[in-house]
Amino acid sequence: MHSFAHFSLFCAENRLIMKKNIAIFASGSGTNAENIIRYLQENDFIRVALVLSNRSDAYVLERANRLKVPSKVFLKDDWISGEQILALLREYNIDFIVLAGFLVRVPDVLLHAYPDKIINIHPALLPKFGGKGMYGDRVHEAVVTAGEKESGITIHYINEHYDEGNTIFQAKCPVLPEDSPADVAKKVHSLEYEYYPQVIEKLLSC
Repeated sequence: MHSFAHFSLFCAENRLIMKKNIAIFASGSGTNAENIIRYLQENDFIRVALVLSNRSDAYVLERANRLKVPSKVFLKDDWISGEQILALLREYNIDFIVLAGFLVRVPDVLLHAYPDKIINIHPALLPKFGGKGMYGDRVHEAVVTAGEKESGITIHYINEHYDEGNTIFQAKCPVLPEDSPADVAKKVHSLEYEYYPQVIEKLLSC
């Protein structure tokens, strides 16, 4: 079950589509990042031009290297100020930023430079089970503990507060009484892999 109720596309027919460059920010393994890169490899108008991480040991860097996508690791101080990151994004002509398992708050300088051009995916149906510290298995454990009958994904814009940006898209999956957090995680990951690349493509095709 899924909903495009909040999917504001405003696409004009026969509009000339310019090539658009994406930067993916990731902190961990990078399964979503790799999935997005592979999905867009055949797209003539959208490409992943850069992968950025706050961790030098993040496996997403290896995935990017294998897929021949440039990758960079940034220092904490550079991220806090944001200016060095912004300069790097401009160097690569980045039009749009995708957070994929990225666990650090985006600095204001990037929010102002990319208004409504930074999106994130959260492994639950916001506004439930969001906020600082709610990521990964913590979310699935909270969903099961609360006795929820459904979970899913929320793709949303980023603002100054964790998980409070406007919702773009949600997809749902059932949570059965016998489901463990690992079972819920598997269902949610499946939704992430299916829908995140599609939503990115739709947003950037407008």
